[in-house]
Amino acid sequence: MVPFALEAHLRLSLETGEVGHVIIVRCKGRIVAGSECDSLRSHVTWLLRDRRAIVLHLGEVEFIDSCGLGTIVRSLTSTRKAHGDLKLCKVPEIVRKVLAMSHLADVFDTHESEEGAVRAFYGKDLKLEAPERSGRSILCLERNPDVLSFLRAMLRSAGYDVQTTAHLKDALLLSRITKFDAIVRGPDSDANADVAFQSACVSVPVIELSRDFSLLDAGEAGAGVLQQIKSRLNTQSA
Repeated sequence: MVPFALEAHLRLSLETGEVGHVIIVRCKGRIVAGSECDSLRSHVTWLLRDRRAIVLHLGEVEFIDSCGLGTIVRSLTSTRKAHGDLKLCKVPEIVRKVLAMSHLADVFDTHESEEGAVRAFYGKDLKLEAPERSGRSILCLERNPDVLSFLRAMLRSAGYDVQTTAHLKDALLLSRITKFDAIVRGPDSDANADVAFQSACVSVPVIELSRDFSLLDAGEAGAGVLQQIKSRLNTQSA
């Protein structure tokens, strides 16, 4: 078992072990915005140099915010792009609630034990059905890549067609070539300063994320966004 070196002041520690072709990363502490998310993301990237089967053991995770969940989503995406897979095991109740509230429970292959996760890599994985689409299209404009990944995965799992961008100019381009039913906008997108974007948003409901969104409990923050979208779309169609 080889510990992954982290600075002592970080609130997240990572310990890595090998089980055959499978790498298990045991996470302890808080997966939150800042150095913790950077460390986890960098570690997964480092493992993908020559590994394709990764298990995140979350049994000792005490808290996860929106950036933290977005980091795990991005790690899953990176692993699958590398023709591998990332599974979760020993998911604590606090994280299970976050996944359920964010509609992300079915995005991840979760297991009760390390053994179950390892067996899944050596056996035949079952493929989950794609979520039913509502036909409603959402544009997400947010500079933080972890929050953007979190929003994308959550909204897609909730049945929305989602397009995302970190840049205002790209959001303007998207608004010109396709129609959106709602826009989710981050606090640092500078959209308020752009007349063209405001014009494009005149007839479209805009859900604005709070400045501390990335630091909030991921489940509650995600559920709040979903509720706002549902409410605004229902009002629009009434």
